[in-house]
Amino acid sequence: MSRNANNRAQFRPEGHDADHFLLTTVVGSYPKPKWLNRANDLVDDEDSTFDDNNLTEAHDDAARLITEEHEHAGLDTVVDGEMRREEMVEYFAHRVPGYEFNGPVKVWGHNYFNKPSVVSEVEYDDPWLVDEFNFTTDVSNRPVKVPITGPYTLARWSFNEAYDTEEDLAYDLAELVNEEVSRLVDAGAKYIQIDEPALATTPDDYAIVGESLERIVDGISADVRIGLHVCYGDYSRIYPEINDFPIDEFDLELCNDGYEQIEVFTDPSFEPDLALGVVDAHDATVETVAEIKQNIKYGLEIVPPERLTISPDCGLKLLPREMAREKMANMVQATREIEAELDAGKIEVPAVEDAPVASQVDSA
Repeated sequence: MSRNANNRAQFRPEGHDADHFLLTTVVGSYPKPKWLNRANDLVDDEDSTFDDNNLTEAHDDAARLITEEHEHAGLDTVVDGEMRREEMVEYFAHRVPGYEFNGPVKVWGHNYFNKPSVVSEVEYDDPWLVDEFNFTTDVSNRPVKVPITGPYTLARWSFNEAYDTEEDLAYDLAELVNEEVSRLVDAGAKYIQIDEPALATTPDDYAIVGESLERIVDGISADVRIGLHVCYGDYSRIYPEINDFPIDEFDLELCNDGYEQIEVFTDPSFEPDLALGVVDAHDATVETVAEIKQNIKYGLEIVPPERLTISPDCGLKLLPREMAREKMANMVQATREIEAELDAGKIEVPAVEDAPVASQVDSA
């Protein structure tokens, strides 16, 4: 079942003077500066003197820049924008003994994915993200969230040449993720997000994801916030089953379809905290503050304010960077205005069990 841990208040900024507090965050990925893409190309150029040490410095500079950009936008919790990661499975597969790469696989059109193969039993070796977390913590004045690709997606989006079933592989990977989360917690991490985009395409495997999460959170303190992000899909095929997942927060991508599925989560009651996407990660149009405020109100139909987190729909890496920055700034401003209106009694929040389906809460 949902962990229902009381671990949200620790992310409230010091001096936040509103009675209500809606936690603001990002999902993870963010557009890379163009010069970082050039640096990634240069290190692979045999005629270039640009080496791995130069690339490390470039990654550090980019991570510092994006972390500060998130802070400048006013986010309560920040991520470094995954500046060191090119792809969410490949990054981790390079760090897990048992994986190997045999060349890119065509996905669609002219797009290729460097899909790894699991050729032997997976093992935990060196930490995957602890150095990244420590660096971001050192340069940030805000709490740092750590996104980790989940074991189901790591298994599903790989060639399995070593295990009898993908399920067996996912469970072994979950044990490795548990070890990594433990290392991160020892380093001071308080907010972990497990990304399982593969569940959106194979929702009938929700039980595998649930069991994987049980293994991930085993031994992890209730003070550590555990979120789950699942990309857009037919959520009716995994709800209400996700109420049984051992998580504190479930992150939904609903903005891009105009919240057509919002009613899915009204019956039965939504048990974990809700992280609601309120800006579209796939549209470069910057939503106005007024539009985002209306989107936030959809979340108040599902959970009360003290259980609502505000975020983009998904990672923003495919957007122009300026558009991503403006979306974040407007998102934070809209959130703070909603808090003020809640404090002033200008927004009437219905009891969740009586909330109207697919209708927005009126405000004065």
